[in-house]
Amino acid sequence: MNTNSQRSESNASSINSLAAELESLRERIATLESGVERKNERLDRLETELERARTENDRLESEFERTREANERLEARVDELEDGRPPIEARLDAHEKKLEANKGRVGELQARELEKGAHLLEENVDESGIDVSDDRLERISKDDGRRYFRLPESDDPLERGGDVALAHADLLPIQQLAKMDDDMLHATTSSLPSRLAAKLWKARTDPGVGDNPWQNGSADIREYVTASDMKHWIRRQETGISDDYAKKLVSRTIDALLDLSKNRLAIKRKRQRKNGLEYTERRVLLTADADIPGDGTGPAAEHTPVTGDVDG
Repeated sequence: MNTNSQRSESNASSINSLAAELESLRERIATLESGVERKNERLDRLETELERARTENDRLESEFERTREANERLEARVDELEDGRPPIEARLDAHEKKLEANKGRVGELQARELEKGAHLLEENVDESGIDVSDDRLERISKDDGRRYFRLPESDDPLERGGDVALAHADLLPIQQLAKMDDDMLHATTSSLPSRLAAKLWKARTDPGVGDNPWQNGSADIREYVTASDMKHWIRRQETGISDDYAKKLVSRTIDALLDLSKNRLAIKRKRQRKNGLEYTERRVLLTADADIPGDGTGPAAEHTPVTGDVDG
């Protein structure tokens, strides 16, 4: 191999080496440029977030300033009210003393009327403010549906409110609940079956209710209601419930009827036939001899007192 050939090969090798190094530098430059681009993007993002933070900080400072000013106004108003409180308290004390004196006068007049035999509406009487002989007052109900106070066994000379009815405490729990309106019933019990039982009993005794699933019975059975009729009645009372849930409510309502009536009602299963199929259905029975206060039937009719609920 001559000298020119060797020199050519050496030059070619140097060129290849320089080309490879140049390519490596290009790749590194590209990598650095990509890194610079990412850093620039991150810097832009951080600057944007910083600007948002500054804006939010300005908003919070403005809100804080408004709150501080409002607080200063409230403190000034409190100071103003504190300065004016003594005269107001003096007027309230005088008003309270006047009310107390009037209450005492009313209580004294009511006590005199009660001692004369008057029957006073319960809603108009502060029981704790009445001073009567032996401190005994009696709550009674009359056939006008309202409750009164009287001295024990005293007849009303004005005969207001009609005859004396059973006292509230003499009634069965089911009867007491049935006398309540919907709001009072909800406030008294949170149990849906108990409320349904009360409404069902009211439907039996109050013609004004209209939706009455009870049916007249035979000589031994005054009235009864079947489980199927009760289910349909419940679905009319509680709109939107499913048929399956209504069936469950029937059982729970029957349990509530028995409990709240102190088992004065009875349950009987009777075989029925419908569309060629035979099935057993429960019936809730009010028997002829059931002891229901105020109904005038059963053992209670002979000895149930017409007054009661004596306080004192």
